[in-house]
Amino acid sequence: MVRALVSMMILLSSTALVRAQAGCTRSMLQAATDSYIAAQTAGDLSKMSLDPKAKFIENMSDTTKEKGLWNTALPIALHHSIYDVGRCKTFSEVIVTEGGHPYVIGTRLTVKDGKVTEIDSLVTDEGDWLFNAQIYLKYSSAEDWSVLPVDDRVTRQDLIDAGNQYFDFVFMDKGIRPPWGTPCARLEGGVYTDTKNEKTDKCQIDKPLGNMYIINRSYVVDEEMGAVNVFCRFGSATGMPDSHLFRLVNGRYRWIHTLSVNLTGKPVVLPKAKPEK
Repeated sequence: MVRALVSMMILLSSTALVRAQAGCTRSMLQAATDSYIAAQTAGDLSKMSLDPKAKFIENMSDTTKEKGLWNTALPIALHHSIYDVGRCKTFSEVIVTEGGHPYVIGTRLTVKDGKVTEIDSLVTDEGDWLFNAQIYLKYSSAEDWSVLPVDDRVTRQDLIDAGNQYFDFVFMDKGIRPPWGTPCARLEGGVYTDTKNEKTDKCQIDKPLGNMYIINRSYVVDEEMGAVNVFCRFGSATGMPDSHLFRLVNGRYRWIHTLSVNLTGKPVVLPKAKPEK
């Protein structure tokens, strides 16, 4: 009897979740993202479909509507987005190379009933990890981030697992087997691993770079794009805010983009990997 009641509760809660998200569509999320891009281009949040009680976050710290970079008009050179219909969230990469102050921005939106209820931005510029907006623009603009054919997609959980496997291997455990792909390229701040666009290039990292916990991971998942964005922190609750965007084709990494915000003002040094015993 207890098992039956528990099963029924799970079923009912799952149904409620589906109903709660039923009003969220891809076109709704695209419209919200378009309004964000228009607002950022103009430096005018009135152009955005904004909920009156919206929450504002920049570089993983709460801020106010008046203080964020979204109030600064920026000449956007390139942007692309992914859409998580299941959780009614979006993620956009925004690249600015002109206007005297280059940026690469990773922004998440949370949407409810067509209104943006939360803006969560990571803003990278000079002094951040490997930053170079011109390089980021050059190689991002040459990549294909279109919707995947159905046969090339994997499940939501597969995408989340791929993000976690990358972090767990690169920063902790050589026993993890991430879904490395060929060809694959990694764009990290302003460093690209496939500058010659060779079809044999790999983004594979041979062994863990060190021992560091990657915490506070949260996900925006777009099965149609084969993409997952992970926001996280390096090492501790006050560690470097980071965004990793993974694109998988046929379940294998195809492109990986990294934005990391250096809050210290000092050069970032990764821990050295321990020697093999």
